[in-house]
Amino acid sequence: MAVDVQTEFKPKILVFACNWCSYAGADNAGVNRLQYPPDIRVIRVMCSGRVNPAFIIDAFRMGVDGVLWSGCHFGDCHYIFGNYKAVENFKKLSRVLQLLGVHPKRFRLEWVSAAEGNKWAALIQEFVGDVKALGPSPHKTNGSKQMEIPVM
Repeated sequence: MAVDVQTEFKPKILVFACNWCSYAGADNAGVNRLQYPPDIRVIRVMCSGRVNPAFIIDAFRMGVDGVLWSGCHFGDCHYIFGNYKAVENFKKLSRVLQLLGVHPKRFRLEWVSAAEGNKWAALIQEFVGDVKALGPSPHKTNGSKQMEIPVM
């Protein structure tokens, strides 16, 4: 008799993290040996405001289950207004992604400073939990189908 063994869903989550704050916050979490799910892949960017929305659309097209965009707190941006630009782009892109059928809980913008390793670990745990609850992205089948989004 065959035993039906279901494997736990391990989401593919992409994180765009600002070099000066969020990436350093992730490093702080690691140095302090804080536990958080290993389901993320971090891309270090110089500033959250420099993340091109096309990168995020491409990530969803390629089958990621969630995208977290993270930068410095307001007033702490090394590029003065980068995080304000990130907010503006996030709002516009959120509307586009919803029109394309991406659940809002699959895309998130957060602020984490270099000193907030605890916040980073908690944020990753929460976001991974939210994405796991949604299940695999409906925009892929067998882990290979790409989302039908026109190239910008």
